[in-house]
Amino acid sequence: MVGLAAVSAFALVAGACGSDDDPPAATEASGGDTPATEPAGGDDPPATEPAGDGRSINVAIVGNPVIDDIATLAPEHFTPETGIEVNFTVLPEQELREITTRDVGAGGDQFDVVQIGMFETPQFGANGWLVGLNDLAASTPEYQIDDLIPAVRGGLSVDGELYASPFYAESSFLMYRADVLADAGLTMPDAPTWDQVAEIARAVDSDEMAGICLRGKPGWGDLGAAFTTVLNTFGGTWWAANDDGSIGAAQVDQPEFAEALNFYVDLLNDAGEDDAANSSFTECLSLYQEGKVAMWYDATVAASILEAEDSPVKGLNDFALAPVNVTDNSGWLWAWTFAIPASTTDQDAAWEFISWATGPGYQELAATELPGGWAAVPPGTRQSLYANPEYQDAAGAFAQKTLDAMLAAPIDNPGTTPRPGLPGVQYVGVPEFQDVGTRCTELFSAAIAGSMSVDAALSDCQLIASDASS
Repeated sequence: MVGLAAVSAFALVAGACGSDDDPPAATEASGGDTPATEPAGGDDPPATEPAGDGRSINVAIVGNPVIDDIATLAPEHFTPETGIEVNFTVLPEQELREITTRDVGAGGDQFDVVQIGMFETPQFGANGWLVGLNDLAASTPEYQIDDLIPAVRGGLSVDGELYASPFYAESSFLMYRADVLADAGLTMPDAPTWDQVAEIARAVDSDEMAGICLRGKPGWGDLGAAFTTVLNTFGGTWWAANDDGSIGAAQVDQPEFAEALNFYVDLLNDAGEDDAANSSFTECLSLYQEGKVAMWYDATVAASILEAEDSPVKGLNDFALAPVNVTDNSGWLWAWTFAIPASTTDQDAAWEFISWATGPGYQELAATELPGGWAAVPPGTRQSLYANPEYQDAAGAFAQKTLDAMLAAPIDNPGTTPRPGLPGVQYVGVPEFQDVGTRCTELFSAAIAGSMSVDAALSDCQLIASDASS
């Protein structure tokens, strides 16, 4: 486990790794209308009023197509039921991370509820920055804590204490247009290798439709997330681990790292989307929905968008496990969660919101109130969802494959060599990875764009990673 001193550095690292131009990561904002408080530049949200009549809480969320919906449903359902007004601050992912890390780590009172991911949760929890949720969950039977998918609950816990409640969870897998491959006489294996995927991508690539869409936008959670899963399964890693689990020597100069990056860049150059160096989740989603790419490797949550009732490609898709090279599995494991900062002045109201937003009742509400129906319900968090006949019927094209991908995610052993820090697949579970991953992916993105050679990118990245281990 990362020591508390190392975790305390988290706020400094996060504060140093971005700017106003930093891109979102895992699933970026959709740009759709969101009836929420959206201060520009991270301005303070409205002050939280004390408990009693007119209670309110300040909630920081990431803007993306799945999470945006809660800002619509909360004022229509949660506030009338509880009398608690929710002031949402909707932020791009990188900005959300920086603001919440600084505020929560410093014991600030800007937010009563923060949306954080599986990378931050165990580190924040171990450092005493968050309220433990076990007792609160035990006092709320309708929350059904034992219904949480064990792998997700484990990834959000420290020594058995849950520190954040998952809103949705995901792995990564390959999404592809089954009709396009069939027309080309090609078959995608259920568990393909990266070589097989690359061969098919190059075969179906055309002027009208790219063979594959992969993240190329800089950011440790953008290009860094997708590339690190490729790196793992090619046998590479960012750093070696010392005996105590701390960061050892940088490994960017090793042959496996070079092989993985060359493979990634070559595939995008040969069969990838246009302007790949500026593409991440949202861009690839749009291209796939518009019929401009035949395959897409990314978050499993995208399947709920592609197969929603209002999707232009509903019924045309199929899904395969994350491609591999020398490992058995390679898909990531991630969750967007809600957590309570230890500094909140209204823990009860904060938990009331979290238990509503992440409980089984919200899933049914979303299914009945949102245009995507059951197929668009936030996935990956609860076992009961995958046993629900209505969900099975609506999400049959991807539900079991999503669950299979999550269960196969190699969170404790993502590659071929031990890694420092806390468990993780698409990231290294140490605070330093945010800065190193972001700076190195700026170099890798330049290589994708053709403005820098892969060798030069690797050389410069090795220096950056070495500085973090010295």
